Amino acid sequence: MTVYFIGAGPGAADLITVRGARTLAACQVCLYAGSLVPRELLAECPPDARLVDTAQLDLDEITAELLRAHQEGNDVARLHSGDPSVFSAVAEQMRRLDAAGIPYEVVPGVPAFAAAAASLKRELTVPTVGQTVILTRVANRATAMPDGEDLATLGRSGALIVLHLAAKYVDRVVEELLPRYGADCPAAVVAYASRPDELIIRGTLEEIAQKVKEAGVLRTAVIMVGRTLGAEQFRDSHLYSPERERHGC
Repeated sequence: MTVYFIGAGPGAADLITVRGARTLAACQVCLYAGSLVPRELLAECPPDARLVDTAQLDLDEITAELLRAHQEGNDVARLHSGDPSVFSAVAEQMRRLDAAGIPYEVVPGVPAFAAAAASLKRELTVPTVGQTVILTRVANRATAMPDGEDLATLGRSGALIVLHLAAKYVDRVVEELLPRYGADCPAAVVAYASRPDELIIRGTLEEIAQKVKEAGVLRTAVIMVGRTLGAEQFRDSHLYSPERERHGC
């Protein structure tokens, strides 16, 4: 018996990886967050699979379901939205499985920021403009941010910042980033990226908060702030340069 932590992707059912879909189709038990994972994905499960919506379960209850499946000798598909490596809360689940001696594997998925960039039709790293992407969030009533990871500190680099779980706190995001990025810095918010109800909001850092509030966006959104979002004049990448081959690159 194995637990498979599967990245379900950002929302569109067909953005799960081939490996993820195949693994899902082979598991007798599927645990999924009903509020985040598209219901269409559950059609990939075997007809007789036991489906458990974890939206209202705490960590102890989720762990109990995994232990039950292990005792019954069933493989488990643990579906997480986006990619398990970022803001997925799989670390504490894996820690408990380690303690219980239950084997597990991780199947990566398409992260929300990648889907948002695709919707914006933007490369997040642009030659001579920006080559660094910071994935972060803001402190709220949930887990506090570690020392040195506040937006004012992270913003010193001027790198593109991608914020998850922060739409509700967009005013604070703007307030903390304005001194570092300037009022005219390009910003964008993509809500429900890749889904039928996807919403894209573009603007400057100075105006993005008002636009987000007018649109009523409160959750399931990615905030992006950085110069690469508006970059038009930049040098071509060295990747396809005629000079690349000459220098043995």
